[in-house]
Amino acid sequence: MKRPSQHRRARGRISLLATAGVAVALLAVSVAPASAGKGSSSPARKPTVVLVHGAFADSSSWNGVVKRLRREGYPVVAPANPLRGLSSDAAYLKEVLADIDGPVVLAGHSYGGSVISDAAQGAANVKALVYIAAFLPEKGESAVELSGRFPGSTLGEALRPVPITLPDGTQGADLYIEQANFHGQFAADVPASTTDVMAVTQRPVTSAALEEGASEPAWKTIPSWVLVATADLNIPPKAQVFMAERAHAHITEVRASHAVSVSRPDDVVRVIEEAARAVR
Repeated sequence: MKRPSQHRRARGRISLLATAGVAVALLAVSVAPASAGKGSSSPARKPTVVLVHGAFADSSSWNGVVKRLRREGYPVVAPANPLRGLSSDAAYLKEVLADIDGPVVLAGHSYGGSVISDAAQGAANVKALVYIAAFLPEKGESAVELSGRFPGSTLGEALRPVPITLPDGTQGADLYIEQANFHGQFAADVPASTTDVMAVTQRPVTSAALEEGASEPAWKTIPSWVLVATADLNIPPKAQVFMAERAHAHITEVRASHAVSVSRPDDVVRVIEEAARAVR
């Protein structure tokens, strides 16, 4: 009378073992091909795009560019540029770059171009430089000097200096664009409803930062791309072309104000992607 019960228990154990065996087999079938393809067929990781804003702006000036790059699958970092001094700003950016794994496409707008030129020097992971309506200084040149070398900038008369005490105890000045002049001077092709906010939230730059001479620039050894904003009233378009040609950069001209990353983000992204494709 006990045998049927024993048979049932035996059949139960066999059934469980069989079920477990099928599960293991299915798991092996589903996992093995994916694991086998990792080394050969997985898509290459895209380079990280680092976006450095310039004077009278903040990282939000890249918002339209960030959204488009992320939609295309690019990792993006947009650090806050201190705007205190060229060498110290570049030193800060160097530390940001050192913490990023893999290749980097480094883009700078306006004064941010001076910063990336310095910070990329010796940064082995920076594979391409992108300048958006930006400075590409030679060693010893300052933003003030370069913007005054060609006619067309009306920035000086739009500025409001505010006296400050610098970290080393010396006296300096923070420079703002007068809010009433911000739209016409900085971003004439951006809706006034947007520039009204940009004027209020603008980040000041010290006069010392714009007057400081650049160190040996990275554009001499790293491939560079330049977007020239042909309606720029901060950095004269002729100055932008001069610097781009001197650096043997790939040049794209766009009819836009100085705030081209806000008004023409699609054009900015196209230039950045062109650089990114060249380093992959």
